[in-house]
Amino acid sequence: MSRRLIAALAAVVLAALAAMLVISYVNQADERAMADMSPETVLVVTELVPEGTPAGELSEFVASDEVPSAAVVPAGIDSLEEVAGQVTIAPLYPGEQLVAGRFASPEDLEGAGAVEVPEGFHEITVQLPTTRVVGGHLEAGDTVGFFLTSESETELALQKVLVTRVQGGVSVVEEEDGTETTQPAADTLMVTFAVEVADAKLVANAAESLGIWLSLEPEDGPEDTSGSVTPEDIFE
Repeated sequence: MSRRLIAALAAVVLAALAAMLVISYVNQADERAMADMSPETVLVVTELVPEGTPAGELSEFVASDEVPSAAVVPAGIDSLEEVAGQVTIAPLYPGEQLVAGRFASPEDLEGAGAVEVPEGFHEITVQLPTTRVVGGHLEAGDTVGFFLTSESETELALQKVLVTRVQGGVSVVEEEDGTETTQPAADTLMVTFAVEVADAKLVANAAESLGIWLSLEPEDGPEDTSGSVTPEDIFE
C-alpha cells in the first residue's frame, strides 16, 4: 500500500473522529445548558388536531418534550389523563404546548357560543393570523368590520358582519380554586360569519386573493362612506 493511500485513509479516520468529538461536545453542552434552566416535561402537539377531538385520541398527535421552566405555558399539562373524557375546544397546532384551557367536557360545550343565523344567510369560514383578528379577542355574537387589502389599496368592504363561531381565540379558564386564567390565542384563528349570498362570494374570493383584516365594530357603529385608501392618500 502506498504512503499516499495510507495518509489519505488516516486523514479520513481523523476527520471522522474529530466530527464525533465535536458532536459529542455539543450534545453535552446542550444537556448542561438545559440542566441549568431547570427543564420541565410538557406535552407538545406534533400534528394538527381538529377542534372537537377527544383527549383519548391524542396520543398519536402529541409527544413529551423538555423545555426550560421559563418557557412552560401556564396551566400546561404533562399527561393526557389530566383531561380524560374531555374534547378540544379549538384546533391545536404543531409546536403548541398542551394546556388545560384548550379542553372542555362535551356537556359544557352543548349550546355554548350558539348564535342564531338570520334566515337565508350563509355561514362561511376564513382562517386568519391572530394579529388580523383583534389579537384573538373575538367571540361568537360579535360584529366586525371586514377590511380588504391589496398592494395598491385598502377598503372596508363589509360592515357589522355577524360572527357565529371563533376557533382558537383567547379563552378564560376557571381553575379548581376559583381563580381565572386567560389563555392566549393560537397563531391562527378560524372565524365563521353569517352573510348574505352576495357577501359570501366576496368573502370566499377575498380569502383566496386578498389580505383580510377584521375590526371589532358595534352594531350601532356609523356607516363608512370614505371609500378606499391608497398609499398616496397616506402621505397627502
